[in-house]
Amino acid sequence: MRFSHILVKHEYEAQDLVRKLEAGEDFASLARKFSTCGSAASGGDLGDLTGKMNRLDDDFREAAEKLKVGARSQPVRTRFGYHLILRLA
Repeated sequence: MRFSHILVKHEYEAQDLVRKLEAGEDFASLARKFSTCGSAASGGDLGDLTGKMNRLDDDFREAAEKLKVGARSQPVRTRFGYHLILRLA
């Protein structure tokens, strides 16, 4: 399982990013520009998480596991902030 994400502090920021994505902007470009996670430099790519999903925040993991390849989540609140999650594989 491979995921990319964008992490922001506030829900309104996540909703603004949803609008940008729906308007056709690129997920990786938005991650590089707006994400507060260290993965921003790689376009939000978290790498291969196969066998490592139990290390993730419970709320993040539950939302991520529901996604089909190529699908993106709505904003997901965790103790770190708000995530938009994209399943890559």
